[in-house]
Amino acid sequence: MSLDAGLRALMEPVAGEASSAELLANPSGVNRLEAFCGAGLPYSPPGVHVMEAQAQGPNGIVPLRVYGPLRGEADDGGVPGLVWLHGGGFAGGDLEMREADQLARELVARTGGVVISVDYRLARDGVHFPVPHEDVLAAWFWAVERACGLGIDPGRLCLGGASAGANLACGAAMYLKDIGSPLPAKMLLAYPFLHSTVPPLTVPSAVMSSLPPFLRFSAEDCTAMLENYLGGPASLASSYAVPGHGDPTGLPPAAIVACEYDDLRPSAELYAQSLRGAGIDVAFRLERGATHGYLNHSAALDIVQRGLAFLASELASADGSND
Repeated sequence: MSLDAGLRALMEPVAGEASSAELLANPSGVNRLEAFCGAGLPYSPPGVHVMEAQAQGPNGIVPLRVYGPLRGEADDGGVPGLVWLHGGGFAGGDLEMREADQLARELVARTGGVVISVDYRLARDGVHFPVPHEDVLAAWFWAVERACGLGIDPGRLCLGGASAGANLACGAAMYLKDIGSPLPAKMLLAYPFLHSTVPPLTVPSAVMSSLPPFLRFSAEDCTAMLENYLGGPASLASSYAVPGHGDPTGLPPAAIVACEYDDLRPSAELYAQSLRGAGIDVAFRLERGATHGYLNHSAALDIVQRGLAFLASELASADGSND
């Protein structure tokens, strides 16, 4: 299949850009990045109840943003919940990006559930693993303690994220398993980065070479991204930091979205294979025509709508039967 037409039509403003950091260093960079993400397309995100909150972790306050119904609006039996972690290569991203805010609003509107978006510390200015990992755990325990007050059925509380956020979600789930803590009902993972080395992607090279360079991930890029997060060599990484190399036995079911034209796609495929080999249920969606990070584009695009629909369906079906 060829690159999705809607995505392809948005790439001209960022053609040739080597990295998002270099793009944003340009005075026109923000506007060009927004054009690339589809800011000019006709779309209004769902209006849902939003409140700011904070979790206390070992490294200080972890800001949270809670999307969803007030308790009085929730069903008596509780609604599904999701602790969600945005992507950004461990060193970028925030709660305003579409992969965080738009996704949370859409999932709440589609499921009637609650999404808790986590503003974990980024790997820059001396911050390294395990600090972001510990922030995620602090957010998770905050959500577990307050689930009923938020109208969430504790048995339907899920954990997930996109790209580096998916790495953080899997690492946290492994830690919870190892300490014998109740696990998420399900892991929701979008185009995850889970391995220190990723096998080459086997798709038509003409399509990949047509992408803006900042949508590509070479082996050197992956190593640099991971070692910046670790603050040291990847060879010494904990499995909580590189969960694709850990033992998945006992982890909860997973729903995984991979992108057809994404150098990190093999990481998602390998992880799905590893989970299934351990007897864990996996719902796997290969988004045909998609590039890495496509959920950062406007939900005016049909391809984004399809990805959101898959994640919403998987969130709605979480039932805690793995406990």
